[in-house]
Amino acid sequence: MHSSFSDQLAGLDLSGFSIGPAPVSTNDFPVHDAVVQTLEAVWSDLFAMVSGTALEADAEDLGWAFVNIFHRSATRKSTAVDRATDEVRALLATADGSEIHTHELETQVERAQCAEGAMIALEEMREVAAALYLNEFGSSWKPVSSSRFNHSAMLTSALVEGREFVRARSEAKRRAAMPEGTPVIFAGGRTRHPNEQDALTFANNVWATLDKVHDRVPDMVLVHGGDTKGVDRLASSWAERRNIPQISFSLDTRLGARAGFKRNERMLSLDPRYVVAFPGNGVLERLVIEAKSRRITVVDRRGPLGTSPKRAAQDTD
Repeated sequence: MHSSFSDQLAGLDLSGFSIGPAPVSTNDFPVHDAVVQTLEAVWSDLFAMVSGTALEADAEDLGWAFVNIFHRSATRKSTAVDRATDEVRALLATADGSEIHTHELETQVERAQCAEGAMIALEEMREVAAALYLNEFGSSWKPVSSSRFNHSAMLTSALVEGREFVRARSEAKRRAAMPEGTPVIFAGGRTRHPNEQDALTFANNVWATLDKVHDRVPDMVLVHGGDTKGVDRLASSWAERRNIPQISFSLDTRLGARAGFKRNERMLSLDPRYVVAFPGNGVLERLVIEAKSRRITVVDRRGPLGTSPKRAAQDTD
């Protein structure tokens, strides 16, 4: 409290009787090593506590909620940045050159920068926690009803003109929503295997196939349906392990039976380099047919345990 109060006193502009909010920088937030060490310690203690108890069956739910704490906080900060950015746009539209208006514009930009810095710091904490979740449960963490944006842009400069801030914010949001790179569509349904060995073989085939595709497309962006109970889950975990950006197209349930076909259209509209197809339903079959009609290369792995159908046929012959 003493340090905080001293900082506020230091920010007083006695000639104008006002408090000037200090611009933020990366030094104002927890350093990466401290974040990693702290979250790893909390994670370890949490699961050591429930291990061997009746709550062990709920461990994955607890882990998901742990990551979600940081995700929700980052989302709230993102909303605050958007509100402040809207205020900046409104002030730019009504600029009159007065000292009062200029001061208000600078204040709004500083507020937006503070919220932006907090948002990026919280996103970093979420990603560290998500990595712990991946290591613990072997699957990629995914929010229920929102996107897992990761704003990789650096903090906006402390000395920035209003229009430049608005442009920088728009560009950062665009990069977070649409990572730069070459899209590769991954598609597959929900599969069941008679034993653990077959399930492991199938999972290994998924990862091996994606590794080969990645060798050909180093700047790959993985595009999938985001099904947490299907083969998409394996692909998403692979992407997170390899630090590959992902774009998830969830089903729009309002479209009913047309939802899957509409999702196919949206994914193909990205003009992907490849479509990687594992066993699925009729909607997936239609995706493969449409991709071939557009001359998009299909990596077909709809054979037994995620192998090539042609190779399986040759082995049978």
